[in-house]
Amino acid sequence: MSGLRERQKAERRQAISKAAIELFERQGFQNTTIEQIANQAGVSAPTVFKYFGNKQEIILEILHHADQRAVTDTRSLIQEIEDPVEALCHLERLLTGYALEVMHPSLWRELLPLILFGGNNELPAGYRAMNDALRAEISQLLRELQLAGKLRPQLDVELAAFLLNDYSHLQLFRLVNQEHPDVDAHSAQVRRITELLFYGMQA
Repeated sequence: MSGLRERQKAERRQAISKAAIELFERQGFQNTTIEQIANQAGVSAPTVFKYFGNKQEIILEILHHADQRAVTDTRSLIQEIEDPVEALCHLERLLTGYALEVMHPSLWRELLPLILFGGNNELPAGYRAMNDALRAEISQLLRELQLAGKLRPQLDVELAAFLLNDYSHLQLFRLVNQEHPDVDAHSAQVRRITELLFYGMQA
């Protein structure tokens, strides 16, 4: 019986998330209320609060799951990828692909300025904590490449992870602001910049 209850809870949580995203994409994140999410999901507002403290938590959970999928999928292939640039570009492609899979570019256009430049809600602080965890994952990935002899021993992996993560946000912001987001051109640009970072400008 407890297994059934847990499955029902997971289904209800997923239904609330799905309803929230539909509303966020249709009428905007800031214009959507918990009451509207509850109505869309067919539950009461207290039920929504039972699963999520606020609508920011819904967004953060969705993004966290997308990020974790990208990291897990990259890790499953990392031993087979010889070129460190390819490994990092593969991760970035998955991060971008899953980000656009779970949220439409129009919603990203609204959320990224809040995430990157602050705002009067809890989203920036919550996102920073989540992004710190992602940056730590990128650092660990770089460290593994370093230990495998694919990156120079003296590389500051923390700084490299910060730079790659920061640049990725900027490129995502540019991508979602295109009228018709060109993911292939985005990936090609990310590869060019990543190659520049890793192969340097020395003669």
